[in-house]
Amino acid sequence: MPRMRRWLESRVSEALPIIAQGDSFVVIEKPSGLLSVPGKGPNKQDCVAARVRAMFPSATGPLIVHRLDMETSGLLVFGLSPDAQRELSRQFEQRTTTKAYISLLTGLLANDEGEVSLPIRADIDNRPHQIVDHVHGRPSLTKYRVLAREIDRTRVRFEPVTGRAHQLRVHAAVPISLGGLGAPILGDPLYGDAASAERLMLHAAELSFNDPISGRRVECRSPTPF
Repeated sequence: MPRMRRWLESRVSEALPIIAQGDSFVVIEKPSGLLSVPGKGPNKQDCVAARVRAMFPSATGPLIVHRLDMETSGLLVFGLSPDAQRELSRQFEQRTTTKAYISLLTGLLANDEGEVSLPIRADIDNRPHQIVDHVHGRPSLTKYRVLAREIDRTRVRFEPVTGRAHQLRVHAAVPISLGGLGAPILGDPLYGDAASAERLMLHAAELSFNDPISGRRVECRSPTPF
């Protein structure tokens, strides 16, 4: 147990790239493979939230505002005070923030742009999978635009309007006949083929929100690593 604790402390001490910073917030770049928040068990305590707290020891409050799946990389904003965290959370809830993701999808999409609107919910018999359910599902909406068609795959810019769990992954993978794109994200171990890429090809590339103190618009971008 002491060896595990020392390993966790060494990992948590590893700083993350800072993309933008204010008196009340910080935007960091999350690598693929790192949890956003702690999981269950001692081997899942290393996460973005723990590293941000180590980077900003004077910060108070819960910090976390939103999350990315472990396999997804890209931008995450944290509040450095309870008031800032509440204000940023309010902005996400009221959809005054904007987000954009870059992804590589299996195959070639027929349309250059469009929307996917599906009711989804957790599959209680197969967690953490999400499924389409027109009776009990919650509405989810994603706008997409093709950036390039690359031989046997499509580079897409996603703009999620809602923020459901696994929303982009589900919208990409659901067959066209059922309202999805019929093109799973490359490297997706849940909804596609994990062996099709070295990681989940999904990156949170753009994020904008209002500074919790000044109200000025903060616009952040992160280069896509694939």
